[in-house]
Amino acid sequence: MPFPHDEVAAAAASYRLLREAIERGERVWTDLADLFTEDAVYIDPAWGRIEGRDEIRTFMAESMTGLEDWTFPVEFIAIEGDDVVVKWTQELPGTKADGSRWTQSGYSTLVYAGDGRFSYEEDLLNMVQVIDDIVASGWAPGPGFTAPPAQPNRDVSRPT
Repeated sequence: MPFPHDEVAAAAASYRLLREAIERGERVWTDLADLFTEDAVYIDPAWGRIEGRDEIRTFMAESMTGLEDWTFPVEFIAIEGDDVVVKWTQELPGTKADGSRWTQSGYSTLVYAGDGRFSYEEDLLNMVQVIDDIVASGWAPGPGFTAPPAQPNRDVSRPT
């Protein structure tokens, strides 16, 4: 039985507000871990499967350091039962010759677990486009950048 729609919508709104605060520099990416259950699973297209709130916090610190000049604006959120889909873009600094941004389309699927927290997030990006845009733009990571693991866990199953 899904949670009440208003409860899921409130949690999704909190998620969006936190991401917007991060974009404005008022909060940091590690704060996102507070919106997950202790045993949550986070799936990143480059880093793979991360299990547990503390591990998600560590992942956020490692994966977002050196990307401070990137932005990740949310376009919209859709809710179906306990599932929340967040449509966002990933934007590298600078512009192409035509003046447009180096932008990739991203989606996150979250599963609401109650008490304002999520038990699962799976992020999807076209990683070939990300790499192509990084190379074409000439972008280089900032200090403290950590590369994703060479052999990430690719298990995308949701927690039971």
